[in-house]
Amino acid sequence: MDKVDPVKLNYQTGFGNEFATEALVDALPKRGNSPQKVAHGLYSELLSGTAFMVPRETNRRTWLYRIRPSVVHQPFAQLDNGFIRGAPFDNQVVTPNQLRWDALPIPEAPTDFVDGLITMMGGGDASTGTGLAIHIYTANTSMVDRFFHNSDGELLFVPQQGKLIIHTELGVLDVAPNEIAVIQRGIKFRVELIDDFARGYVCENYGAALRLPSLGAIGSNGLANPRDFATPVACYEDKEGDFTLTCKMNGNLWSAKIGHSPLDVVAWHGNYAPYKYNLAEFNVIGSISFDHPDPSIYTVLTSPTNSEGRANIDFVIFPPRWIVAEDTYRPPWYHRNVMSEFMGLIHGQYDGRKEGFVPGGSSLHNCMSPHGNDAEVYEVASKADLKPHYIKDTMAFMFETCMLYKPTKFAMETEQMQQGYSDCWQSLQKHFTETN
Repeated sequence: MDKVDPVKLNYQTGFGNEFATEALVDALPKRGNSPQKVAHGLYSELLSGTAFMVPRETNRRTWLYRIRPSVVHQPFAQLDNGFIRGAPFDNQVVTPNQLRWDALPIPEAPTDFVDGLITMMGGGDASTGTGLAIHIYTANTSMVDRFFHNSDGELLFVPQQGKLIIHTELGVLDVAPNEIAVIQRGIKFRVELIDDFARGYVCENYGAALRLPSLGAIGSNGLANPRDFATPVACYEDKEGDFTLTCKMNGNLWSAKIGHSPLDVVAWHGNYAPYKYNLAEFNVIGSISFDHPDPSIYTVLTSPTNSEGRANIDFVIFPPRWIVAEDTYRPPWYHRNVMSEFMGLIHGQYDGRKEGFVPGGSSLHNCMSPHGNDAEVYEVASKADLKPHYIKDTMAFMFETCMLYKPTKFAMETEQMQQGYSDCWQSLQKHFTETN
């Protein structure tokens, strides 16, 4: 498979910065965002990720200077949705049971990123700008002569197997397992596979744009630092041919013919742009005395709601880290939560599970559904010698939300759903005694 020209993989660092980048000298206007005539015969186009009157500190927009404006394509015709689903996710009764899935298999037939998207669950409603959807992708071929954009929300990619090269309007991202990428709502892209196949998770955010969480008492340093995020520099395609542009809107897929590559932005400036982040750069905060801080200390990105501290999405990771707390049951505690928790595993073993939670798999513990360690983990942890311990070779993550997750029909009927998940707690023993 052809490799991407390494010259295209150039990045600017920082999160939410006002970037300015050009692939040709003087392609960016010297003054004025939409001059009467743009250099190199380019068109100016504004891409707005927020309403115009949003306060400046949260406003997201980028000016594009491109070979053709985005309006140049044939009308869209609706496609079969395959396994992609959208709000209101009401085709199944929501169960209070804990749910867990094995990794979805890689397809045998040629399948690109879009065709390999399978919606597992969701909540809220894209049409009202609240909520999210969780998809898993499995692919074995690159997107050739095909481009995609999502009108429903921004996409958070969490690769689990296989490296991706994501060609976007604003530049090129290379994303490997243990890294993440975010492609904002409306930005066109195509996904190229470097390995024979790829599998991973996608969180589709209908709500406020993902951002770094406030650090509060932690102060000015820690967790994900802005300098470790990378945004691509301008890189354009000047190609003509028979291409297709696939759009997702209100949960449905549409396709239009287009006679040129829409990735023809020669220069751009703004703060509405794709980015990537290496999860190994996360600066872990933890207890050095006793007890557990809340898992919010592992939050990489958050999509807030109007209710302070109540997130539309929290993207949380459980990376390699030291555990040193004294007189403390160290694995995650037994828990019920008003927030709903979808978990995935990129590699290794999650410290709260001994068996069953596999790389590429997932679990769901919805609002107030109890969960925690299986019996074997509990017995070992209750008797462990509490020496400093380094948890290594692992990376689990969680998409936590204030919404109720509603699994799709596929998720509830697939052979990959583990029917005996609750068995892992049934051998928990009664240890109660009235004397200490």
